[in-house]
Amino acid sequence: MARKGLYANIHAKRKRIKAGSGEKMRKPGSKGAPTAANFKRSAKTAKKKTYGGKAKAVVKKKTVRRKKK
Repeated sequence: MARKGLYANIHAKRKRIKAGSGEKMRKPGSKGAPTAANFKRSAKTAKKKTYGGKAKAVVKKKTVRRKKK
């Protein structure tokens, strides 16, 4: 069985905190907090968004500036 990912754990903890568990999020750089390398590794295994059953890569749209007359 696959383990839950980093973002699933973060969202679960935020949900518990919101419900009043008394927990706190760890500060960046503190012992046990996710490092930048952890976030990079989790981004590699992230699922792509699906639209109508087909996976599409998320692409930023460019804004086109029109010249004034």
